[in-house]
Amino acid sequence: MIRIGVVEDDPASIDRLLSHLDRFQREHGERFHIGAFRDGRDIIEDYRPDWDILLLDIQMERVDGMTAARRIREVDSEVLILFVTSSPQFAISGYEVDALSYLLKPVTYPVFDQELARCLVRLRRRERRHILFSSSDGDRHRIDVADVLYLESAKHHVIIHTLDGDHVVVTTLKSMEAELADEDFFRCNSGYLVNLRHVTGVEGNDCRVRGGVRLQVSRPRKKEFLAALAAYIGSKGITA
Repeated sequence: MIRIGVVEDDPASIDRLLSHLDRFQREHGERFHIGAFRDGRDIIEDYRPDWDILLLDIQMERVDGMTAARRIREVDSEVLILFVTSSPQFAISGYEVDALSYLLKPVTYPVFDQELARCLVRLRRRERRHILFSSSDGDRHRIDVADVLYLESAKHHVIIHTLDGDHVVVTTLKSMEAELADEDFFRCNSGYLVNLRHVTGVEGNDCRVRGGVRLQVSRPRKKEFLAALAAYIGSKGITA
């Protein structure tokens, strides 16, 4: 699923962009995971390279969009950045952060449609890893591995918890662990396989996962888990 962040401090502009995104999904048969941020500081605080596209307002009160983009580029070279601004003179500065485009306020839908479609073409040129499976109700699913939060063992089933919901699969956690061996997942205890990209912190013998979930890290695995998490963070250039 394409993940799009909207960073804008003007409520009317946020509503307009969200309305355009909703219309684009309906007209093009797309489904997005959308997050809204009220200031540049909100997006760079604890930033992780989980977003595919960022719609960044430039003029914001606390941290402006250009400053936020520079910080984001320190840890994420792949996210597509579209600036949203009422001041076209900022365009030259966009080369510093490899901005894909500029949307001038008020953003009209035809222009938005064209630019977002261009973003999706570029994204789909990149290879992404997906898993295919049949859920317990017989339906077939194709999920982007990056959207998986963690997997949970439940007797003869595995529950795949994702950004978009849960899926119950007739399989074993051991089998899923083998399938995801090269995808930054870690068996934090006998019942859970967690996606390290969605771990937001460690407290005592628990790890926090996006969405407020806490998973226990077993004592024998804790040292190895912390090493794996540190290696993942280091490989992505994420700073504390």
